[in-house]
Amino acid sequence: MHIPLIVVVVVITALVMDFTCGFHECSDAVATSVATGAFRPLVAVGVAAVGNLIGALLSTKIALTISNGIVDDTKITPTVIFAGLVAVIIWNLVTWVVGLPSSTTHALYGGLIGATVVAVGMGGVHFAKVASTFLIPAIAAPVIAGIVTLIGTRISYRMTRGASDRVATRAYRAGQMVSASMMSLAHGSNDGQKTMGVITLALVTSHLLPHNSHPPLWVILSAAVGIGAGTFFGGWRIIRTVGKRLTDLRSPQGFVAESASTAVVLASGHLGLALSTTHVSGGAVIGSGLGRRGAAVRWSVAGRLLLTWLVTVPAAAIVAGIAVPVASAGAVGTGVVAAITVAVGIVTYLLSRRNPVNSGNVNDVPAVQPAGTQETAPA
Repeated sequence: MHIPLIVVVVVITALVMDFTCGFHECSDAVATSVATGAFRPLVAVGVAAVGNLIGALLSTKIALTISNGIVDDTKITPTVIFAGLVAVIIWNLVTWVVGLPSSTTHALYGGLIGATVVAVGMGGVHFAKVASTFLIPAIAAPVIAGIVTLIGTRISYRMTRGASDRVATRAYRAGQMVSASMMSLAHGSNDGQKTMGVITLALVTSHLLPHNSHPPLWVILSAAVGIGAGTFFGGWRIIRTVGKRLTDLRSPQGFVAESASTAVVLASGHLGLALSTTHVSGGAVIGSGLGRRGAAVRWSVAGRLLLTWLVTVPAAAIVAGIAVPVASAGAVGTGVVAAITVAVGIVTYLLSRRNPVNSGNVNDVPAVQPAGTQETAPA
């Protein structure tokens, strides 16, 4: 069987995206447990990596949503998919270096939609499907996670009102070992499938697989390994933002936030909804801050997160829309787009070395600043 070079390029690019998703969004699974001290940082990313890998093997419902629900696979080519993936990688790298937890899911939707519209027009996008599987969940999921966590946090503190702080903290930290592990599993199940769906879509558009195909086993395994490997490297900059900058997290809050996030993400996966685990975990952390008396939600940070969430889809769509005509110029055009992507990766890495955040200093920031003080941008 002859496999076109562009398909090989798309598969490699999709796995690179999968890796960036792992280190960019491992904060979804580990930020709360690292912030509360339930896990040491390196142990946390190790547990999350294993959970991601196993979780990605559990289902393919979301993969089918990506491969069959967003764009018309009879109208697009692998080049369109390549442009969309490049947009996701660039967006993940840029937001990582400034420590902002954007959504790989939203970037992927934006990238595929932007590239498709430029390449074949509005008719190439299934907008009704996008609304039902993406837009509505994107709005509802973080709100639901936040409300559930707010209520759960208040209940948890009432339940332990008569216990000493030391006993309660020890008990909830033990609980977090389970809840954080389950969130890692849910994260892998949700986000790993998106890479499977994209690779499957590329194989379908190249007529290497029939329409409505499930991801082949090699696609499932490679996507699982990719997201697990990325998670193991730890997106420490974003872990710091979620775990230490949004609010002052304590063990009861962390346990409830992780449990609520896990429930929402797993429920969405069962329904085949390509949910943003970043938005869910962010909403849960904010809810935990609102649920504990004396905790302060840092709304300036929350506002920057919300702004990032709002601009992710259009930003990725614009980048993909610019990339697709260049990549469509043949091997040279594809090479130019790939080279630009590599250059962005190098630049963001060099910028990150100016103010490194790692497992040793990820918690070395004040949890809540005194009122009236000037807040610096997230690392």
